[in-house]
Amino acid sequence: MEKVAIDDLDNWMGPADVKRPVGKALGTEHMGIRFYELEPGESTAFGYHAHADQEEVFYVLDGTLSFETEDGDVEVGEGEVIYFEPGELQQSRNAGDGRARVLGLGAPTDGGDLTLLRECEDCGERTDQEIERSDDGEALLTVCVECGSETGRFS
Repeated sequence: MEKVAIDDLDNWMGPADVKRPVGKALGTEHMGIRFYELEPGESTAFGYHAHADQEEVFYVLDGTLSFETEDGDVEVGEGEVIYFEPGELQQSRNAGDGRARVLGLGAPTDGGDLTLLRECEDCGERTDQEIERSDDGEALLTVCVECGSETGRFS
């Protein structure tokens, strides 16, 4: 048995104001667990994405998330849960005026190949992306695979 206090965990760089590695702290081997706090407009993800081999579940503790999906936008409110099967494209966004708190679960921990799409201003469309660490190590970057342009910076 393992027990942790979420507030005691380090914050990871990413698109959310707060992203804490609960599963890593608990030592889970087959399931990723992350706690998020999002300001209005922030996301749990670097872009519209799908994990080839990972199921994902998001439980909204407080606030409202809007998920962009292939079937249109879906709002998930406080006390609600949403499930995505492997390969299903989605991206969350805090759709409310206040902070949202969310618990994200993914199994298996390694989701296999990641499809990550973001708008690339230089290409003029949504393109495949890679995530890289900035040269100074202070941020994570999303970079267009097609043209090499930076499309996002997350600290």
